[in-house]
Amino acid sequence: MEHAWIAGKAAPLDAAVAAAAKLLAASRQPLIAGLGTDVAGARAALALARQTGAVIDHMDSAALARDVEAMRTAGLMLTTPGQAQLYADTLLVVGPGLVEAWPELPQKLFGKIRPAESNADGERRIFWLTPGRDSTTLAATGTSMTAIGKEPRDLPVLLAALRARIADRPAGKTRVAAATLDELATRLKSARFGIAVWSAASLDALTIEMLCGLVSDLNATTRFSSLPLAPADNAIGVLQTCGWTSGFPPRTGFGRGFAEHDPWRFDSRRLVASGETDCVLWISAYRAQAPAWRETPPTIALTAQGAVFRPAPSVQIQVGRPGVDHACVQHLASTGTLVAVEASAPSGIVSVADAIARIAAALPGHGERPC
Repeated sequence: MEHAWIAGKAAPLDAAVAAAAKLLAASRQPLIAGLGTDVAGARAALALARQTGAVIDHMDSAALARDVEAMRTAGLMLTTPGQAQLYADTLLVVGPGLVEAWPELPQKLFGKIRPAESNADGERRIFWLTPGRDSTTLAATGTSMTAIGKEPRDLPVLLAALRARIADRPAGKTRVAAATLDELATRLKSARFGIAVWSAASLDALTIEMLCGLVSDLNATTRFSSLPLAPADNAIGVLQTCGWTSGFPPRTGFGRGFAEHDPWRFDSRRLVASGETDCVLWISAYRAQAPAWRETPPTIALTAQGAVFRPAPSVQIQVGRPGVDHACVQHLASTGTLVAVEASAPSGIVSVADAIARIAAALPGHGERPC
């Protein structure tokens, strides 16, 4: 079976590596995007970005940035999935898309807790604000919860009113009955240990900031914390790797010889749409995901088997799936931290880290870039 292609035609891996290196060497502004890879792959991508003056951007950077911005501007109280599972007697689950973000959510967080930590018989009180399509999924699992609100678009107003009632201040009319809102505020304030759970993929930055403020308000009278769910494709693992390597999150450029972070300037979609990048290294090792943009700059694709591009990339190399084809270190939603994962079905398919190392070694004049 072939694992490398040049212009859509099967080629030896060494030839594909050489062709990729040639494209990067000729590029005036390379872009390393997607970044769906393990920690080793992220470190290799960052090293290549420094070597070539490239921009780095994860495919889920927009969602990552919303949580990071809330932490920067409003502060963010965080807990772990393990703490939530063991000790939280009250869950405030916010918005749609949470089961999609973490399929194990109902099994991990919606079960019983130790009676000593609960209000009655180990039951956990669950309140879900505007669950949207997730309500159908949860009904099928038999999860017992109280759904408040229906339409996700009502969430900002609902959160604002809830925050007002928690502070014993008047609130304007919402689509939720005032008595229901008051009851929810009372329940949240009486929690022994409450957790707010959300996915930034389905919330905007101001809604997340409002939610963080609500958690802070609750801590005036009880113990409350937050559990933002991580986007897919090891987004948190890549975020942490970028942080300890460059000092910045994704959407960082190395074009001037040092790391510069700018969420607008180094947005991969904008760079491609504006024509500012003339070569893209796209990485998607966890799944066969192609870029969402329609523009077609010369592209080097390191992807899992089955990725379909229109048109074919200039160079495509099939890479192994972290934790399946090769062992890796990655962020796990179930633990909320980086974990070493053994390969479940080891194969000889090259990893992202190895593929990038080969490309970097084939570049002429290490550290030099075209004028």
